[in-house]
Parts: sequence; structure tokens; C-alpha cells
Amino acid sequence: MPENQEEKNQKSLEEAFDEIDVGDEIIAWEAWDNPPQERGRLWYAIAGGVAIALIVYAVMSANFLFAIIVLMTAVIMIMNGLRPAHLQKIHLTSLGIVYGDEFYPYQEIKDFSIIYQPPEVQILYIDFHKLWRPLIAIPLGDVDPNDVRAALLPFVFENLNREDEHLTDAVKRMYKL
Repeated sequence: MPENQEEKNQKSLEEAFDEIDVGDEIIAWEAWDNPPQERGRLWYAIAGGVAIALIVYAVMSANFLFAIIVLMTAVIMIMNGLRPAHLQKIHLTSLGIVYGDEFYPYQEIKDFSIIYQPPEVQILYIDFHKLWRPLIAIPLGDVDPNDVRAALLPFVFENLNREDEHLTDAVKRMYKL
């Protein structure tokens, strides 16, 4: 992204947060929203071969809905692959969590957990009281997880039962999705 566009986005983000009181910053860091994946030709050949095989199987077994689902999944994966990764700013404040351009007040957060198994897994999970709000995974980047934990403990309950990364995050990481 050109420097001018990034500066414009940062200014508009700062203006938006000036309108909303997000509290005093406790700790901040930057991390990739979707880490850049290095995929070679072999990865694309295997993924394409699997998709074609599944579509052929679906058509031969007259399961057209499955064929459509496989095709839609392939299109979504291609669109996500073409979308460039962005560095997101994460701020833990006295009133909530700012992740990118979203603000999550502590009142809406049920609990948090930190899964730290470097170098592959460094994630802050945030769970919400509302059932329709999905669990969000915030990459920790280069920040010390103990500092993040110390910043969140006065405001949010820590879930010590969550010891491993979420299955979807593990699958995304292993298969470079």
C-alpha cells in the first residue's frame, strides 16, 4: 500500500477514535491480520487437483449441492489469496480492545486466553457474552504475552481451560489457507 494511502487510513482511523472514547492506552502492538503465506506451485497444483477431484466425484454421484459448495470454497480461497495482508494495530486500553478499526468494550467480553507456543502459535483469543459474536483470534506479534495478560487481568476474566489453538486456526496454519 502506498505511504500516502496508509497515512490517510491512519488519519481517518484516528479521527474515528477521537469521536469514540476508547480510554487510555495501556499496551499496543502491530500484527498481520492474515499472515502472508508462501505457497509454491506444488501447493496450488495439489489444491486445484483436490478441488477438481471433489467436483468430479460430486457430479458423478449426482450430488450437485456438494459440487457447488466445493466450487464456492475454491472461489473464496482464491479471493482470500488475492487479498493482500495488512498490518493491524492492536491497542489494549482502559475501556476495551481496539483491533484494526474495531473497538470491543470490556463489558461485551466474557473472557480471554493466550495461547503461546512460539514460533508458530502466538494468539490472544477473545470470547464474548453474546452467542452470535464469534471468538476472535488476535495475533500477538512481537509483544510479550505476559504484558498482554497483565494489561487484561484487571478488566476481563482469563479462561485457563483453553490450552490449545482453535481447530480452524490450526488448519489454516497447517494448510496455509
